[in-house]
Amino acid sequence: MIRSINFGRRYVRLRPLNLRIDVKSLIVTAIIVFLTIAVALFALMAGTMQLSVQEVFSALFGQATGMTHTVVVEWRLPRILSAIIFGAGLAISGAIFQSITRNPLGSPDIIGFTSGSYTGALVAMLVAGSTTYIGVAAGALTGGFTTAIIIYLFAFRKGTQGFRLIIVGIAISAMLGSLNSMLLLKSDAEVALTAAAWGVGSLNGISFEQAILPMIVVILLLMAAWIMNRTMREMQLGEDAAKSHGVRMEKDQVLLIVIAVALTAAPTAVMGPISFVALVAPQIAIRLTKSTESLFPTAAMGAFLLLGADVMAQRIVTGNIFPVGVVTLSVGGVYLIWLLFHQARTTR
Repeated sequence: MIRSINFGRRYVRLRPLNLRIDVKSLIVTAIIVFLTIAVALFALMAGTMQLSVQEVFSALFGQATGMTHTVVVEWRLPRILSAIIFGAGLAISGAIFQSITRNPLGSPDIIGFTSGSYTGALVAMLVAGSTTYIGVAAGALTGGFTTAIIIYLFAFRKGTQGFRLIIVGIAISAMLGSLNSMLLLKSDAEVALTAAAWGVGSLNGISFEQAILPMIVVILLLMAAWIMNRTMREMQLGEDAAKSHGVRMEKDQVLLIVIAVALTAAPTAVMGPISFVALVAPQIAIRLTKSTESLFPTAAMGAFLLLGADVMAQRIVTGNIFPVGVVTLSVGGVYLIWLLFHQARTTR
């Protein structure tokens, strides 16, 4: 049923939001999931040691031993599962920020939360001298949440407006970029080189020991985001309309920001900052489905993009394995230019 709400002299007609996936969204999601599985199977088979489909499934079901088991289960599988789960997490993080800001540029890497996580990791590595995974991860998580608090406090003025959040986030991100450069320049060359390489974002050498806890955290956060899906859709209608539907704007915004920052910080703690997945995935999913009703296409697209980028990074130049962040940065940069051009044309 269509409802109308009186805002002074202006009437806004609202359509009740629906959490059900429509047929088109379901088909698009199924196609993306199928492509992701196909790329994952290719990644398990291809490499320096070529394996057949039968050998891969034998290793996955515990029927293979020796080098085949080591390559599939211990080397390739953690990397693939990390790309899928972390890609989905980054995509949903971007979807949350784009819902809050009602702007396609609203994503953690543009607003500055990714830079904050990188700053925290640099402080842990270069200032505190931590070289352990736990120390770097703790630094990344602390940096991400500290940045979120600072941006929120500066952007808050009788509520948090999306445009103000983006502007403040870009400013804080620029300042953090300068701080990161200063930390790298003042450190020993060998340590700074390691930190800079980590800052590109990479899945090289990742293991279940490193990734299992962040993967569990991301899965739980994805469930929390799905529960908040209706609130996100209401926020896209505007503050007045959302409040009329019972949304507690300030409290729900803070809760969604916490979920989104954690969805960014947890993967960053393991693989470093990955650019543009959070920005690109929600927009591509919306354009394919023509709908913002469900988070499933966005999560599937994020998983596909990060996994595809990692497979490409391993094979783009024969004999060299590039960090996945190099590919996402290159492709995402082209997309950002197109998005800015498209936004400029539509606002004329």
